[in-house]
Amino acid sequence: MTIKDKAVLVTGANRGIGQALVVDALSRGAKRVYAGARHLFSDLDGRVTPLMLDVTSVSQIQRAVGEVDTLDILINNAGVAIFDDLSNPDVIERHLAVNLLGPLKLTQAFLPLLKRSKGAIVNNLSLAALAALPVIPAYSISKAAAFNMTQSLRALLAGHGVSVHAAFLGPIDTDMNRGFEIPKASPESAARGIFDGLEKGDEDIFPDPASQSIADGWRDGAVKALERQFAGFVPESVVNWG
Repeated sequence: MTIKDKAVLVTGANRGIGQALVVDALSRGAKRVYAGARHLFSDLDGRVTPLMLDVTSVSQIQRAVGEVDTLDILINNAGVAIFDDLSNPDVIERHLAVNLLGPLKLTQAFLPLLKRSKGAIVNNLSLAALAALPVIPAYSISKAAAFNMTQSLRALLAGHGVSVHAAFLGPIDTDMNRGFEIPKASPESAARGIFDGLEKGDEDIFPDPASQSIADGWRDGAVKALERQFAGFVPESVVNWG
């Protein structure tokens, strides 16, 4: 998968990693970048099409589908992270609505276009998907669930030629990580790492120094081996998902 001459949709594109992904996609020669955000914003580059897109809104998702002619790459980047202690179910449900069900609904909505182009889906996850960060446990739960969804979609869509990738992000210098006094990678370097991994064909992408520290162990580990084993259980009757 190369980015040049491709149509790319990025959710949460108005700031942070999403904004950096839009810029990096353009620098790699994308022919069209659909920039989804909850509020429309202007962009001087004629190749960018802003979309009003709240990933929890079925009507906005349907409207966005009508505005996209072709799509090669869907990047589910929009997310929410709220400090909590698991005492408020509403906070957990909010995380699941945005970080799990949002990417799933986007994938279902745009799957016909992705199947037509034999395209790719990138779900921006977190190291917290692999081990809970207890100061944001609801976020950790939602990202772990989104990772499990990513693994399932990878197996279910393989027969359609649609590749599904997980980007495990470490600490990135965005508004979401404000207050964490730890070393952070820049959004720009994270965006480059995500697209570099996609172009190399990595199923699991480790785009920053913190995540790269576990990459080799992950790829050769028991969990990855188990994922491959379980993927073999998908019967041919299921390949028409979506």
